[in-house]
Amino acid sequence: MMHGATIIGIAMGGFILFLATVGLIVIGIIRAAKTGGISKKDRKVHDEETQMIQDIYHGLSKMEERVEALETILIERQRKDR
Repeated sequence: MMHGATIIGIAMGGFILFLATVGLIVIGIIRAAKTGGISKKDRKVHDEETQMIQDIYHGLSKMEERVEALETILIERQRKDR
């Protein structure tokens, strides 16, 4: 009978270990779904990079407008000189 109790104990322990593993996997999946799979630190870095890219794009748009204004001024000066 000792062997039967040991086998049942091992089986119960294995089952509990299995449930714990499945539970941890489910918790990991839920966390990944909530955060998009990105940690808070990575999200912050990503947000900073996104902001920097948007600032660069905005600056380049302004520079393009300035270059177009300068081209217009140069074209008008060339017309006046003729």
